[in-house]
Amino acid sequence: MSENVLDFVSVKLDDENSSVIILDQTALPNEILYKTHTTKESVWEAIYKLEVRGAPAIGFAGAFGVYIAIKHSLAQDYETFYQEFKEAKDYLASSRPTAVNLFWALDRLEACVVKHKDLPVQDIISKLKVESELIRSEDEQVCRSIGEYALSLLKPNMGLLTHCNAGTIATAKYGTALAPIYLGQELGYNFKVFADETRPLLQGARLTAWELNEAGVDVTLICDNMASIVMKNGWIDAVVVGCDRVAANGDAANKIGTSGVAILAKKYGIPFYVHAPFATIDLETPTGNEIHIELRNGEEIYEMWYKKPMAPKGIKTYNPAFDVTDAEYITAIITEKGIAYPPYQDSLAELFKK
Repeated sequence: MSENVLDFVSVKLDDENSSVIILDQTALPNEILYKTHTTKESVWEAIYKLEVRGAPAIGFAGAFGVYIAIKHSLAQDYETFYQEFKEAKDYLASSRPTAVNLFWALDRLEACVVKHKDLPVQDIISKLKVESELIRSEDEQVCRSIGEYALSLLKPNMGLLTHCNAGTIATAKYGTALAPIYLGQELGYNFKVFADETRPLLQGARLTAWELNEAGVDVTLICDNMASIVMKNGWIDAVVVGCDRVAANGDAANKIGTSGVAILAKKYGIPFYVHAPFATIDLETPTGNEIHIELRNGEEIYEMWYKKPMAPKGIKTYNPAFDVTDAEYITAIITEKGIAYPPYQDSLAELFKK
């Protein structure tokens, strides 16, 4: 394994310079580019433009963004400070509407503010710094635990298919769906991974293929519409994907195209595993029907990654960033607290009691 692939830091707080340092994932795989963000507006743009992406990374990027926005507050009383905090929180929450980690992380900061409302404002700000850094540091252990649980379902030499990028650069370390692959690599499992390119933003091609190749994993890049033939050929033993939100009934929102992969896996009798940190599980959302699906600029489909437009300028487009995989197609949901099996309404609720 490359000695440094797991050491890439997707997002970090530079408190001395009141900034957030973000690995610009839109520059990969051609350039490793870190950008410095010193305002909430800059962090908002980085999240919206997918310079930082992956549900966990979006969460702690948003948390750091709120912290730097209020770090130098001149408020003399709690009420004034709280209004400043809420303004920053609500603003950053508007950057990506589907990934529940963002709201979870920002709500966690708000709970911290409310808990310490009797302290001087500067002390509350200090507490927010600690809390925002905890959100990031805890994610590394969350991802490792998910990887260990997932690895218990996999065997050496398996062929795995993954969609989008749920890897180390989407999290604090290891990733979610890629965590068992990295842990398996350390143990000599010799997985053979097929990475969907993941149109239209090509996270599978630009990010997953790059990550795994750097790590020395046997990875083969395929177009999204090739998933069926590699399954039919018998090359896939399991599908491993991440997610951005899981509803109470087990429906899971993930990058557009995931639901199609799940339907194919069902057809070919291949287990389909969703890797979900607890922060992505939303028991307040009954089913996937209630998950808001972000619609993005149609130019991402035909222009963003090409030297010349690949469709007529101004063509009508439909560009949802996510789709929802119905629970009936999901074999198991793997969390840091254990593995949930159908019926998910019961098993997810049970895991939350642990």
